[in-house]
Formats: sequence, C-alpha cells, structure tokens
Amino acid sequence: MNFTGAKFGRCLAFIFIGIAPSLGFSQDQPTSSAHSLQKLLKGAYEQTKETYLYDPAYVALSYPGGDIPRDRGVCSDVVIRAFRQAGVDLQVELHQDMKRHFSQYPKIWGLSGPDTNIDHRRVPNLMTFFKRMGKALPISASAADYQPGDIVAWRLTNGLLHMGVISDRNVASSDTPMVIHNIGSGAMVEDILFKYEILGHYRYF
Repeated sequence: MNFTGAKFGRCLAFIFIGIAPSLGFSQDQPTSSAHSLQKLLKGAYEQTKETYLYDPAYVALSYPGGDIPRDRGVCSDVVIRAFRQAGVDLQVELHQDMKRHFSQYPKIWGLSGPDTNIDHRRVPNLMTFFKRMGKALPISASAADYQPGDIVAWRLTNGLLHMGVISDRNVASSDTPMVIHNIGSGAMVEDILFKYEILGHYRYF
C-alpha cells in the first residue's frame, strides 16, 4: 500500500497515538496525580473532624477496605484513610507485595506470614512498602523539600515510630509545613516536622 501527502501524515499520527501509551506517554498523568493528591489531603483533613481517640488495639478487619471505627485509630490509620480517599488501598497494596516478598519485610512481630488485619497499620511495614515501590526521597533538614501529601516517618523520643501526612498549611511566620497525624489524642494538624528524628520521607503522587 502506498501513502502520500496528507494520507501519510494521518497514518503516522494514528500509529504514534496507538503506541504512545506503551511508551509511557500520557498527557493526563500530571492532572491525574494532582487530583489524587488533592483527594489525599482532603481525606487527611477530614479525619481531624472525626477521629478523636488513639487506639492501637488489634482488630479483625474485613478485606479489602477494612477499617476500625472512624472515631479512633493510630498514626498509620491517618495515612491509610487518606490514601483510600485518593483511590489507593494500602491494606491491599501492601498485602499483595508482602505476600510475594515476605522476607523483605521487618521480622519484629514473630509472624510466619502476612496478616491483612494489621500489616498495613504498622509503620515499619509502610516504610518498607513505600521504599520498595520507589517512593522514598532523601531525608532533609530543609522545609522546602517537603511537599503537601508527602509521608514522613519519625522516631519519637520514647523510641517508638510515628508517621504523618505533610499538609498544605505552613507554621505561622515560617515556611515549615504542618503535619496531619495522630500521636495520641486523635487526628490533628500540628508543627512537628522537625520535632523528632526523621527516619523516612516518601512521595506517592
């Protein structure tokens, strides 16, 4: 078959459009990512109006989409619920990866296999998952390196691990972003980014 002039041009355009997705080109990707990020932040902020208790109890959860009552939770629940608002179920995503690569996850709790009730609610597991997914960023002492929607993990002064979501609000008269988290009295927006030792910094969207 011979192609000439405008017909040839249209054919090339059709071929390129057809193969573009396989090459990883997408004009919608930045918009989609920004939309997911806004949903994540909305999901995190909503918890400050409905989660008033800190409750680390082990609870049997449904799967997928399992959650404890919204009025309670731990630091990781803030992250999990925010991600679900953005369309990512960390209970499922982490479990699927852990099931395939169990040896790559921390061996702190003496388990012989994955547990969909609790694995995703444990900070060390979330840190491992984000790193394995290529979402880890350098730890920095500069506030400018932390963007809204980023996830940060800390070691508290008592040695326990903690996790929260970087907000889009700054500390008054500062460029330091506030953090949406639950450290013991429910979900709050507070100035804690540089209060504790930072162990991990992740950007999913």
